[in-house]
Formats: sequence, structure tokens, C-alpha cells
Amino acid sequence: MTDAAVRSRKPSLSKRTPAGGAPTAAHTADEAAEPRIDVDAVTDLLLGTWAATRREAREMIKDPAFWRVEGMPMPEHRERVLTQLHLLVENGASGRALPKEYGGLDDNGANLAGFQELVLADPSLQIKSGVQWGLFGSAIHQLGTKKHHDRWLTAVTNMELPGAFAMTETGHGSDVAAIATTATYDPATEEFVIHTPFRGAWKDYLGNAALHGKAATVFAQLITGGVNYGVHCFFVPLRDDDGAFLPGIGGEDDGPKGGLNGIDNGRLHFDHVRVPRENLLNRYGDVAADGTYSSEIPSPGRRFFTMLGALVQGRVSLDGAATTGTALALHIALTYANQRRQFDSGAGSDEVVLLDYGKHQRRLLPLLAQNYAQFFSHDELLRKFDGVFSGRTDTSEEREDLETLAAALKPLSTWNALDTIQECREACGGQGFLAENRMVGLHQDLDVYATFEGDNNVLLQLVGKRLLSDYATQFKGADAAKLARYAVEHTAGKVFHGAGLRQLGQAVADFGSTARSVELGLRAEQQHELLAGRVEQMVADVAAALRPASKLDPAEAAALFNAHQVELIEAARAHGELLQWEAFSDGVKAIADDGTRQVLTWLRDLFGLHLVEKHLAWYMINGRLSAQRAASVTRYIDRLCARLRPHAQDLVDAYGFAPEHVRAPIASGAEIARQTEAREYYAALAAAGQLPPSEKTLKKK
Repeated sequence: MTDAAVRSRKPSLSKRTPAGGAPTAAHTADEAAEPRIDVDAVTDLLLGTWAATRREAREMIKDPAFWRVEGMPMPEHRERVLTQLHLLVENGASGRALPKEYGGLDDNGANLAGFQELVLADPSLQIKSGVQWGLFGSAIHQLGTKKHHDRWLTAVTNMELPGAFAMTETGHGSDVAAIATTATYDPATEEFVIHTPFRGAWKDYLGNAALHGKAATVFAQLITGGVNYGVHCFFVPLRDDDGAFLPGIGGEDDGPKGGLNGIDNGRLHFDHVRVPRENLLNRYGDVAADGTYSSEIPSPGRRFFTMLGALVQGRVSLDGAATTGTALALHIALTYANQRRQFDSGAGSDEVVLLDYGKHQRRLLPLLAQNYAQFFSHDELLRKFDGVFSGRTDTSEEREDLETLAAALKPLSTWNALDTIQECREACGGQGFLAENRMVGLHQDLDVYATFEGDNNVLLQLVGKRLLSDYATQFKGADAAKLARYAVEHTAGKVFHGAGLRQLGQAVADFGSTARSVELGLRAEQQHELLAGRVEQMVADVAAALRPASKLDPAEAAALFNAHQVELIEAARAHGELLQWEAFSDGVKAIADDGTRQVLTWLRDLFGLHLVEKHLAWYMINGRLSAQRAASVTRYIDRLCARLRPHAQDLVDAYGFAPEHVRAPIASGAEIARQTEAREYYAALAAAGQLPPSEKTLKKK
């Protein structure tokens, strides 16, 4: 909703400036005579492949019973979220991923798409449901076999069996291979003995552990016949029907956290707790009655990563939920900015709408472009996930690609969520700091997304290692001629000129205008060359620096790797940004409507150039951009922001949020009502001749 009712309908260009220097801009594309986006069609694009499921979930959470209540004490919040999980069961939202024989839909993509939307209701609900069905239930489903499915899946789905996912330990977070909890097989009783040998081995930060969990999927080092066969997963009962811990099991409540206080996170420890041999979730590794270990995957390393890869959906979910949470913050901030007025021109003119200020456009519109890119890249990730988990494309190569893609995108979306929500909060001033307008709560709840389901820097290191591995395969068996040709094609000079920007800088006069030349030199092809070229050179530089490691002893090789860890992680981050840009570009190409395609092309360009500007120092140091071209990047971003300003409301309306999803008074129309009241008040005084003249006016006379 904009304040069109109190503005002139005369089209106004964003570059017009009235007396006094305050900008005026068209608030809608209609006023600016610009191409219009088809809002409904863009909503379909953003909702993606599983749009129907997302709409179904959004319709369900219009019920206030699902909403976060600001300021609710932690105990009440925990019980409310537990009740909400039962409501999800009643609404048929808990079993989409299950095989049809267990009452599910056998639709993995729809399952994650539906759960991600719960972030609009209460992030605690989204994460607790993820613990119950995406971690605890999924461990049984993905790591267990039919006997486990028959025994537990239905009870997990209908909340008869709430559970915890006990992987992380106080002493080992992302380094799962080094966890210290043990599961030692006793052939005399055909039982595993689960034990946490010291305090650092306690399972920690576990949702459902403090209060509600009746069982847990516990990850431990499997030891049989005196041999440690690495990390495996076990089903371990925790509590009796009265909620008391079973013998040998203890724990603590993690207490209040920085956010997500509707989830009962806690710690668990085990003192020689015995569970039957059948409680080993044995899809990838089994122990016979006599203690003999067997696995279809002979390599311990590959077996470990296969088991963890089966649980990649947590990262996929966080990428999607962070993207949707970020969209909510942008919807609130940009809607408010399109209505809130602050400061006049100094010449007695109307106060200026916040989004008419260049700085306000610059701080929010590139973040809007980033968020759109995330929607497109997330849908690609979700499609790949669904292909693997449905079995349609379930190969070792596809699983590795899925793991790498999730590890590349989850860090970018979760970090961006925190940066964007904070910027949106500040852009709304004091209103943004009020809990009722949701920015503060969103930031608190999404803060931990950057470190759980894999610390972001650790995940990017995984991506970086994959990039190095792929880079190295180019040279296996390569002859001298091939290596020489590769070297010639990848010199800095060749890449510099290949981007076409030096030539452009030298021939600006030929185009007749600097602005026109900038557009011709920074469109899609050049953006892709800059972004892809950066990834290629960064990976090549790290690979060259690490080449001596093969001739060093292990300690020296580790030290060399550590010395270049930062560059490796930055290369992985650049790779993730390239993936997002490519996904956005693919999405734009598929748009049929001319106006929609034009506006989203501008938005894609803003995203691409925002990335280039963010790394301008690298591009200049490495000879990819001259100083003149670097300055042109910034100028073009300013032009794009002004061009997109009239489309801002359409672009956030296209998120498809209903008032029940937004629930922020400053984005509800309350601000425009206040502005209208104020303007009518002063207009009435002026009409009645009762408006006192200002001191400045009298002095001019």
C-alpha cells in the first residue's frame, strides 16, 4: 500500500529535484510510466516448484494459534510451540516426506517447502518441527531400515514419540567425526552400551532434550570386537511416560538463549546405558549377533560422509527459511519506507518519503536484489534435494553435488539474513526496535542459523576443498601442451582483456555518453565473466600455494593449509555468490512477460554489480577492473536503484505475504493513516487562515 491518495498523479522521475534539494520520485511504476511487473506471476516464481505446498502452509498459519507472542515467558512459549506441533499433525503437515505406506506423501521437496514457511509464524515452531521430523524422524527414516520404520515412524509423525537429535557434543560441534560418546557392543547380551566418558562428551544444544523428548537418535563411536568403526546412529529411549529420565540417563536445561526460546534445548549424558542390538540404525553399517561388523561401503571416510549426507535436509531447510525470514524483514522495511515521511526540502515543501532518499534506496534495494537471488538459488537446491531423496537421481555424484551446494548456499543466506534484518531494523528507526514490528525478534531467532547445522565457515571450507579437488582433476594425465595452453589462457592479462572492460574504458567517447557505455559494459555477460573469473583465479591461486604440501610432512602440510585457509573460504564464498547470480539469471530468462522480465533484469543486474562492488578491491588489485571502471560500477548501481525505486512496492508485494503473515503495524497501513491525518490537519489550518507563519518566512519579508 502506498500513499498515492495524497500525492500528485503526475508522473515524476526519480532524478527530479525541486527547490531546496529534496528528491521526489515516482512511488509506483504506473506513475513513472515504467514497465510493470506481473505481481502474481512473480509470486509464483518466488514460491518456486512447490508453490502449492507453500500456499497451503501459509493459509494454515493465518490461524493466530501458530503465531509467536512477543514477550511471552520462556516456559509458556515452550508449551505453546509443543501444542503447535500437535496442530501441525492435525493439519496433515507432518508426514509429507514419509513413504505412502506410513501415511505420507513421499514428497521430500514439498515437505521442506512447507516447513520453511513456518518461519513466518514463529521461527521456534519452524525449528522445533525441524528437530522432530527433519532430524529425529529423518534419522530413523534415512539411516534406519524397514524394521525401524515399522516400529517408530508413525509414532514420530503423529507426535506420540517426540524426540531429540543427539549428534553435537559440548566438546565437538561441527567436527562430528571426533565425538567422544561411545556405543560398545556386548555380544553376551546382544546390546550396545552407550556411554559419555567425560563432561565434554555430553550431547548439547539439543531441541526436545530439556523437557519433551521421549527418545533420541544418538550418534556415537561404534566399537565392537575392540575395533572402532566410526560414528553411527542409535535409537535410545530417554524418558518414561511421566517425563522422568530412564536409568543411566541424565541431562540439563540449556536455559534462556539469544533467540528461539520456544524450543526446549538441553544436554544429555549416558552412563553405560544399554540398548538392544536392533536399535542400531543400520542402513549403512550393521553388527551381527556375534559382534561382526559389516557395511556395503568399505571406506570408513565415505561411509561417514554418506551417513551425514543423508541428513543434509537441515541445511537445505535453513537456506529456505532464512530466505523467507529475510523477505519478511524487507517487506516490512520497504513498505514503511514508502509511506514514512521525514524532513522537508528546506523550502516549505512536503516532507519527503524515506524511499525517495538515495541513501535509503542504496541501503535496501541491493538487499532486495540479493534476496530475490536467494529465492531462485534455493529452488534449484530444493529440486536437487528432491531428486536425490526421491531416488530419481540418487547417485554418489549427485549426493556429493547436493552436499556441496547446500554447504555453499546455507552460509550465504543465513549471514545475509542477519545483515539484512539489522539494516531493515535501522532503516525503520525507533519503530524497528519495537518488538511489535518483528525485526528484533527475527534477528534474535535467526542468529543461530549461522552456526547450527554446520558452522558457516566450516561449511565453506568443505566447499573450498571440493573446488580444489575439481580443479586438480583438470590436470590428471595432462600433457605439457595442455598445461601450457591452460597457463596462457589463464594469465591475468588475458582475463583482464577478456572481460572487455579495459577496451571499453578506452573508448567511452565512441558511445557518446559515459552512462550508456557503463550499461553496455556491465550487463549480464560481463557480470558473469567478472564473478566467474574471480572464482577461477581464487581457486587457482590457492591450489598453487598448496601445491608444495604433497612433498611436506603432515605437520608442515597442515600448517601450509592453515596459512591459506582464509583464501580458501573466500573462494568458496565467491563460488556461492556465483551460483546465486546464475540461478537468478536462469529465472529471468524463463519469464515470458516483457515488463516483468525487464524489471527483474534490472534487479539481477543490481545484484551482480552489488557483488562486484563488494569486492572492488580484489578486482582492482588483480587487474580485472581499472579505477575508471570501478567507479562506473558504483555509478551504475546508483542508476539502477533510482530505476528500481518505483517498483519497490510491487517487488515486495510479490512475496505474497498476507497481513496475517506480516503482523507488523508499521507495514499495515497505520503509518499512511498517521501521515494522512497530519497532512489534513495542517491543510485545514492553512485553509482556515489559522496556520502561524514561521519565523523564517517573516524574516524574508
